[in-house]
Amino acid sequence: MSKLIKFFDEISINDVEEVGGKNASLGEMYSKLQKKGVLVPNGFATTSYAYNTFLSQNNVQDKIKEILQGLDTHDVIDLARRGAQVRRLVKSCSIGEELEKEIIKAYHKLAGKDGINLIEVAVRSSATAEDLPDASFAGQQETFLNIKGEGTLLKATKECIASLFTNRAISYRVDKGFSHFDVALSVGIQKMVRSDLGSSGVMFTIGTESGFQNAVLINSIYGLGENIVQGKVNPDEFHVFKPTEKIISRKIGGKKLKMIYNNEKGAKSPVKDIKVSEKNQQKQSITDEQIIQLAKWGVIIEKHYGMAMDIEWGLDGRNNQLYILQARPETVHNIKDYNVLEDYIIKKQGKVIVDGQSVGKRIGAGKANKIMSVDDIVKFKKGEVLVTSMTDPDWEPIMKIASGIITDDGGRTCHAAIISRELGIPCIVGTHNGSEKIKNGQNITVSCAEGEVGFVYNGILPFEIKRTNIKNLKRPKTKIMMNIGSPDMAFDASFIPNDGVGLAREEFIITNYIKIHPLALIHYNKITDKKVKKQIDELTYGYKDKKQFFIDKLSEGVGRIAAAFYPNDVIVRMSDFKTNEYANLIGGEKYEPVEANPMLGWRGTSRYYDKNFEPAFALECAALKKTRDEMGLTNLKIMFPFVRTVEEAKKVVKLMAKYGLKQGENGLEFYCMVEVPSNVILAEEFGKIFDGFSIGSNDLTQLTLGVDRDSALVSHVYDERNEAVKALIKHVIKAAKKTNTKVGICGQAPSDYIEFAEFLVEAGIDSISLIPNTIVKTTIAVNKLEKKLKLRK
Repeated sequence: MSKLIKFFDEISINDVEEVGGKNASLGEMYSKLQKKGVLVPNGFATTSYAYNTFLSQNNVQDKIKEILQGLDTHDVIDLARRGAQVRRLVKSCSIGEELEKEIIKAYHKLAGKDGINLIEVAVRSSATAEDLPDASFAGQQETFLNIKGEGTLLKATKECIASLFTNRAISYRVDKGFSHFDVALSVGIQKMVRSDLGSSGVMFTIGTESGFQNAVLINSIYGLGENIVQGKVNPDEFHVFKPTEKIISRKIGGKKLKMIYNNEKGAKSPVKDIKVSEKNQQKQSITDEQIIQLAKWGVIIEKHYGMAMDIEWGLDGRNNQLYILQARPETVHNIKDYNVLEDYIIKKQGKVIVDGQSVGKRIGAGKANKIMSVDDIVKFKKGEVLVTSMTDPDWEPIMKIASGIITDDGGRTCHAAIISRELGIPCIVGTHNGSEKIKNGQNITVSCAEGEVGFVYNGILPFEIKRTNIKNLKRPKTKIMMNIGSPDMAFDASFIPNDGVGLAREEFIITNYIKIHPLALIHYNKITDKKVKKQIDELTYGYKDKKQFFIDKLSEGVGRIAAAFYPNDVIVRMSDFKTNEYANLIGGEKYEPVEANPMLGWRGTSRYYDKNFEPAFALECAALKKTRDEMGLTNLKIMFPFVRTVEEAKKVVKLMAKYGLKQGENGLEFYCMVEVPSNVILAEEFGKIFDGFSIGSNDLTQLTLGVDRDSALVSHVYDERNEAVKALIKHVIKAAKKTNTKVGICGQAPSDYIEFAEFLVEAGIDSISLIPNTIVKTTIAVNKLEKKLKLRK
């Protein structure tokens, strides 16, 4: 005989048809993963048999069919009217004496010695077609928190059953081709984790935007997790690298609100929002140890299910214990074809109106339609860009017809982000004031194709979509590496066939993520300029030790790139700002001389051992040491720019050892940029000091031809393909072979000119490092040339 109720220890993942995806997953984890240390609160579920019995006893199937006959889900007014009708009908039905008795009996058993007056439960809906790899019904039905007492529980159970017919659930089933009666509703009743007294959040075992598989993304806030999904709070964001189980990046979110239980007598809602103190806003909402623990659990769950997972978790404030509250298949990247690279390329950049966190990698454009209340969604037309403060599942009928979505609030795991990602619609969340800055009816372009920051441009801007199939692309003997500037692009770029990173520039990270001159951070207490001090305070929010801000941000930026391409080599170049560029950083003017020709002045290695700059260089060393030692990313190699003399080379190697970075220790290699003619002339001497050379063809061309590469007046002379430049490159490759020194190139020339890449292969270079969008075409050309050269042999 079929059961009306099943406890979690009676349920497995094979019971989706009986208890729905959500409850089947909870039963599976409760039964099989607790022995591996993954904690899941106990509970029970009503079955599909109970749901179907409820419908047949009340004889409502035909009435529901009649109400929904001929529904057009794109007509939001008609959808709302019919949905409300069905829900009223279901709520008017009796739950049935037998089911009521079983629920109360199970509730008492779950409460145990605590008794039902001391136990709070969560009442969640679980649809039997829910959480499939290609469709997620999560959020389509209702959840009720902080439920206590028999009467309240029975009422919440019926509300859950009725929520199978919310407007968004009806619309979603129709769009996915599910019959309304192919889907049954199971109600899960689970012990509440008191995250109202602690923290909660979501975790993805795959990069939500990139599909990068080696990192776990964790979002965390104070209090109940609903505020993340609703987008009311910008959460903390952490990436944990799976192979080393170390945190590789962290962003502290605003976390201005905290959702807690509302136990006031006669309260309309069982939960309420309270403000978070400024001190707690600046702190992480969970500890580093808890972040690592969650990531380990995420990997266990992913391995158990054999696919990337979307997981909810809670930290109980009473016992400081973490629990897994839900796990479902991630629905975007599990079905993506990674053999096809898809690039959205904006052809023209306009005026930026506002920016925020980008969701996905696409571009969309259209007329802005500001809808600030769900009551007004009837005013939205297909192809418009939805601009709002935040969305919830009630907005889904119009989200699917939008060309783009922009929200004031929310993070990468809020409702707007989750749904737009699944729908493939470009979305920018957390703009803070997008709804104020964007005018209703204004033509705008939503670009999520430029990294983790998404931009809203004024006007409809042209863009193209480039698709490349890399399934049969062979790897050439010559290593094809990549030049990476932005850490935000690293996870995406890692999918392009490559042999690692030949050049990762510190300057990009310092300019875009740190923004402050390192000496201004070191001498923070001596700064008298109030404006500069205010700027530093805003950027170093939460940091008492301002130097640590530089170390952490540089380490995380470099670490993200090293993780993206692990275990392949990632060669990071130490800072190579010129004095005028350093002066442009916050607080920089005080510490930089004015030079007549900064291009040939105090730059590169000559700065590092100078007593005026060495303390700043020590911060760079500390950051790279942290990436290698604490994050475990020993694939990171270090490169020195503008090494003018052999004496400088020896000095910098000695200086690195002083700051704990010893050549050869734990696989640490040092590279020299070959960009000064002296590097070529004395290549064999430099080769005895360094493990590798990387030819910087930009500066080498400039210094060979005596041309300022920034001057438009002599730009017609500047050409990396000049025979003099090529002769120097040939010479250094030949010398490197003699000293057994690795030799590659990271300059722009092979990215711009296929014939230059072919020249390098013929000269016997070990590796060519290119900008990402030229890698595939250059790889094809190198494959052809290598085949031709073999035929010659």
